[in-house]
Amino acid sequence: MTVTLFPVRLLFAAFMMLLAWPFAFVATVGRSENAVEPLSWWRWLVDLALKAIMRAMWFSGGFHWVRVKGRPALPSEAPILTMAPHSSYFDAIPVTMTMASIVMKAESKDIPVWGTLIKFIRPVFVSRSDQDSRRKTVEEIKRRASSNGEWPQIMIFPEGTCTNRSCLIAFKPGAFIPGVPVQPVVLRYPNELDTISWTWQGPGAFKILWLTLCQLHNFVEIEYLPTYTPSEEEKKDPALFASNVRRIMAKALGLPIIDYSFEDCQLAMAKGPLRLPKHTCLLEFARLVRLLGLKTKVTDEVLQEEACSARQLCGRRLDMEGFAQYLHQPMTEAVQDIFSLFEEHGMMDVREYVIALSVVCRPFRYLDTVKLAFRMFEAQEDGAIVEDELTVILKTALGVGDLAVSELFRAIDSQDKGKITFDELCSFMEKCPDLVEQYHCLCESISQHSRESTSSSNGFCADFSPRNHSKKQD
Repeated sequence: MTVTLFPVRLLFAAFMMLLAWPFAFVATVGRSENAVEPLSWWRWLVDLALKAIMRAMWFSGGFHWVRVKGRPALPSEAPILTMAPHSSYFDAIPVTMTMASIVMKAESKDIPVWGTLIKFIRPVFVSRSDQDSRRKTVEEIKRRASSNGEWPQIMIFPEGTCTNRSCLIAFKPGAFIPGVPVQPVVLRYPNELDTISWTWQGPGAFKILWLTLCQLHNFVEIEYLPTYTPSEEEKKDPALFASNVRRIMAKALGLPIIDYSFEDCQLAMAKGPLRLPKHTCLLEFARLVRLLGLKTKVTDEVLQEEACSARQLCGRRLDMEGFAQYLHQPMTEAVQDIFSLFEEHGMMDVREYVIALSVVCRPFRYLDTVKLAFRMFEAQEDGAIVEDELTVILKTALGVGDLAVSELFRAIDSQDKGKITFDELCSFMEKCPDLVEQYHCLCESISQHSRESTSSSNGFCADFSPRNHSKKQD
């Protein structure tokens, strides 16, 4: 197939893309990006022609039959379409069939040919260079969703990344913040051999394309589920709205749900001197923070403010009620679960919470987290910390219950001053990038973890296994 079917299909698909470009170019000339123009007859013909060309392109790729179940809702009925599972760039098939708008990075519109086709469907562009892009994107989605059907529907993949379709991961709240009715749309690829899945760890984009075009037939099913209208409670709580829609979609797909996201995978796979051990509690902490909606509000400036507030407490420990007041949250089960991760004898140090929050929000910037931690613990006169404080910092940054840092501390404190500075720790990390493993800091924690699966007595160490997670879900 590589020397016969593949090149023919690839060339024909490329030809269809080039054929679609002049239609899209004519339709986008002079069109405003901020206002909807009345649908003229010639734009309607262009839309019809592009749908036909795109369908021919998918047909040439082996997608000979696209099975569609259910009734697509009108834009006035459901301004937003939520599609899952998201597993491949072939998920663009329903986009080209409906010409619905999507959320895309702004750089895409500058790609030759492809950029013109993208602009035709009037996407919501996200700019990575704009720090305020997330807020602007949400505002634009709200604006379009409240247009009473004047704008095209927005098709959103709420998982936010590609998975292998074995479950539905946590939905991002963007599609649910407007609080308008949404139509869930589920995708299935019932092929005997899976050449579709394009995940963050696996075959590359070209290999997926090659294997798929070498298949004689590629099957895809698109099912439009009934429109979901949110309750008043769901309108006020996008996380609840997203969770309930995900549950309906998972039931239709016959898949389990799991409250982890792509960011959790990034957190678990982050490299560096403080890469997380397998028995870390930070994944559970990240899930709870996301459940409370705290993570979306965190920026570098917010973390600095949190650190200042925690330092002003001067190490004063809080009970559960005081911690809830610190978070400006009601006493919910999620707040209690976060408190239980840090508490020792019914009290907790807020500085540990800030360190953990920095790790889950900035998994690839461990030095920034350590610097933030030093700022909260260091003495004002010399900016240094003692061994017990280093233990707390590393224990929290790794999400473990016990840590043996005496040997490591003595190695850093070469002058035997009984304290170390942030600069001394950074210099030592450069010389010894695997310091946690080399100085056997985790040995005691690992041995304890293997002996028991309950929380130890010194705080941030609750075991988070799939078995315990299932109990919470039940």
